[in-house]
Parts: sequence; C-alpha cells; structure tokens
Amino acid sequence: MERSPCCDKNGLKKGPWTQEEDIKLMEYVKLHGPGNWRTLPKNAGLQRCRKSCRLRWTNYLRPDIKRGRFSFEEEETIIHVGKVVVFDG
Repeated sequence: MERSPCCDKNGLKKGPWTQEEDIKLMEYVKLHGPGNWRTLPKNAGLQRCRKSCRLRWTNYLRPDIKRGRFSFEEEETIIHVGKVVVFDG
C-alpha cells in the first residue's frame, strides 16, 4: 500500500525560506494559532507544503524556542540524567 502525498507538489516553492514567508507564517499563526496545517499554506498565502510550514514554525519561528548555550544548571541536569539512565538501565 502506497502512502498518499501530503500535498500537490506542483507549483510549490522549495529551498530556503524568505523573510516575507516567515512574516506571513508568523502573522497567520498569531491570528489563528498553530493547528490546522492542512489549510494553512493556502490561507496564509504561502506556496509551501503544509509539512514545510509546520516544521518551519516548530523548529525556527515559535516564540518559546530557547536558543544559545545551555546554562550551568541545564548541563548538570543533562549529565545527571545521563548517568541515571546509564547506571539504572
């Protein structure tokens, strides 16, 4: 059984996102919230696949994404959890 494609690939833009596309996506999600990714590209005026829009939002544009180095406390937690998993498991 073959999986159906997520969208019609004809006419879709591929490659790096432009600042204009990012703004369109952010404005749309700001107004309507993240959710129905199937209709988002058309409604937001984007020539992108819904999966591309979802990944762009989730990995790059979401306002609660923390960027940069880990804090000392975060590093200590990661090391501690790693040791617990290795020795307990």
